[in-house]
Amino acid sequence: MNLAKSGQTVVIATGTASGKSLGYLAPVLSDLLDGTEARNGRGATALYLAPTKALAADQRRRAAELAPPRVRAALYDGDTPPEEREWVRQYASYVLTNPDMLHRGILPGHARWSSFLKALRYVVVDECHSYRGVFGSHVAQVLRRLRRVCARYGSSPAFLLASATTADPAATARRLTGLPAVAVTEDASPRGPMVFGLWEPPLTENVGEHGAPVRRTATAEAAHLLTDLVERETRTVVFVRSRRAAELVALQTQDQLGRPLAGRVAAYRGGYLADERRALERDLHSGRLLGLASTSALELGVDISGLDAVLMAGYPGTRASLWQQAGRAGREAQGALAVLIARDDPLDTYLVHHPEALFAAPVEATVLDPDNPHVLAPHLCAAAAELPLTEDDLELFGPSTAPLLPVLERRGLLRRRSDGSWYWTRRERAADAVDLRGSGGNPVQIVEADTGRLLGTVDAAAAHTTVHTGAVHLHQGRTYLVREFDLENSVALVEPADPPYTTAARDITSISVLDTDTTVDWGEGRLSFGSVEVVNQVVGYLRKRISTGEIMGETKLDLPPRTLRTRAVWWTVTEDQLLDADIPPDQLPGAAHAAEHASIGLLPLFATCDRWDIGGVSVPLHPDTGLPTVFVYDGHPGGAGFAERGFQRAVQWLTATRTAIASCECERGCPSCVQSPKCGNGNDPLDKAAAVRLLDVLLAGAPEATDEPDEPGRSDGPEGPEGPGAAAGPDGGAPVGS
Repeated sequence: MNLAKSGQTVVIATGTASGKSLGYLAPVLSDLLDGTEARNGRGATALYLAPTKALAADQRRRAAELAPPRVRAALYDGDTPPEEREWVRQYASYVLTNPDMLHRGILPGHARWSSFLKALRYVVVDECHSYRGVFGSHVAQVLRRLRRVCARYGSSPAFLLASATTADPAATARRLTGLPAVAVTEDASPRGPMVFGLWEPPLTENVGEHGAPVRRTATAEAAHLLTDLVERETRTVVFVRSRRAAELVALQTQDQLGRPLAGRVAAYRGGYLADERRALERDLHSGRLLGLASTSALELGVDISGLDAVLMAGYPGTRASLWQQAGRAGREAQGALAVLIARDDPLDTYLVHHPEALFAAPVEATVLDPDNPHVLAPHLCAAAAELPLTEDDLELFGPSTAPLLPVLERRGLLRRRSDGSWYWTRRERAADAVDLRGSGGNPVQIVEADTGRLLGTVDAAAAHTTVHTGAVHLHQGRTYLVREFDLENSVALVEPADPPYTTAARDITSISVLDTDTTVDWGEGRLSFGSVEVVNQVVGYLRKRISTGEIMGETKLDLPPRTLRTRAVWWTVTEDQLLDADIPPDQLPGAAHAAEHASIGLLPLFATCDRWDIGGVSVPLHPDTGLPTVFVYDGHPGGAGFAERGFQRAVQWLTATRTAIASCECERGCPSCVQSPKCGNGNDPLDKAAAVRLLDVLLAGAPEATDEPDEPGRSDGPEGPEGPGAAAGPDGGAPVGS
């Protein structure tokens, strides 16, 4: 509290249920209550930022419980009715919102917020470890824009950040805010005992693609365990990896329970309408719901005290997220159960067989890069639209600012006046061109064709693979078929249906090297890092029987390609090395493809990313390198720091990849080692044994592993940022012809 009141930037980084909220609320509410009047007669104000609407709503309830009515706490997000927004601007002293609303609503209209900003004493950034990759880089620039606008109104708020346990929280806070930070990491909160289980689903009698053995799915196993727990009135949340999985776990559990307990189980995910989300949050908080299948939306600090168990259907991508999710249970100091259910995936399989990688390793550093020009350029435009940019702003926005301004001027986005300041030149709002969460454009609305009822939304980047014409879509336990995907109007028209299959998109990907930053010799092989262009196109979809996963047929699609300029790590081997590894030309495509899949699956162990944040391409003879080449790239424009982290930790990363493939019990390759759930080529060709030999010959020339620093270097990216645009979704497949 003393640090906060002295105006310092402070980050509280302790475990779940350790009192972080009280830690920042104490100084905030104290100052809001002390009666100090600002110059305009309005009392001191504070701004709270959360990564999700659910967390902001939960914190608003907590503030209302702790503070008297004269502390006017109010939500300001996309669900706030227009008639309430003016009241919030004029009278609220504690405004709870999210980075998206700060970026799109508050900063562009800062003049209407002048009385609030003049009196702004604190900015709370909750769950700051979630601001990583491209999203975190965007939020870092939004916070710099906020600091700039506050200075215009004469205020200099203290930044208070809260985070789950993370490596070097002070460095994370510094990268986010651009200010020196002090970390508070001592955790003296009481915790009940926790039993932590690692659970690998059994093999089934079914066979998958190319005769590979198939394990029971993590979602089916989670539904089975959730059924048992709910029958024993054990309050449980299941964390899943996708919106579809949330629906499936809830639906399967309800079917197994029957009435009346089925009514006490539900799904919770993004894409629901606001009223649906709020009702589920109330039911969970009150205890009416015994079981909930949720995406990571409930991972971030929402008060769901009283939970007895947490099931995680798949590794959540980072150790920080793993402990954050597990910590949702036992929040009232009672004993708790946490179970990680392994998916049929190289990383999950590796972790359940190497528990020391979870329990004996520290949590990861948060990777973000505010200087990424693809991130910085549109924020400079937004800042110029808010207030003209001057020489004084160059240091605030970072070292890439000065060389970017002339580029933006040549593109006709900014104009320099005679006084040396830079102005926004367009009639449209500059902030609307910035996509904070990298969703690739406007969300696609999912509309029931016969009634016109809006069911929900899906991110533009995921739309080509999830709501294409003919796709099966789940919503609140009901199944729909996409009748038409209207690209021009961003609408997917659906109709109720009950097909005996699910759908999986197929795509093709090509990649070209734009610029090579660094190359390291690995004996005859080479490891490189630089900028690439990825072209991805969804070309069709498979229909898979629900009960067995059997492929029932394939349908072609005619969707436009999507282009992505990003950062990648890639490695090459020579013809002599292939001879040494006994890999003839006919085995090379399968060997490289299998090694690519497994390396994508294992990278999240070394970088704070998810498998779906990255993509890969393997080429037996790439035209830019002239050699067999395997690429792993960031699935966001300009890069997100993940491929760079892979480059830095390549020896450890590729060694773990080789271990994961070689130790798998299957004969020819399966989802636990080299098959990918998102392969655009239907996991063909794959050669498990040849992949091990290929990695052996590559690693034989690798330099001796060293401990790399946690803070990554800056990603420079291409000189001329393309500006905001649709990002190709990362894939896990080989290019056309492989």
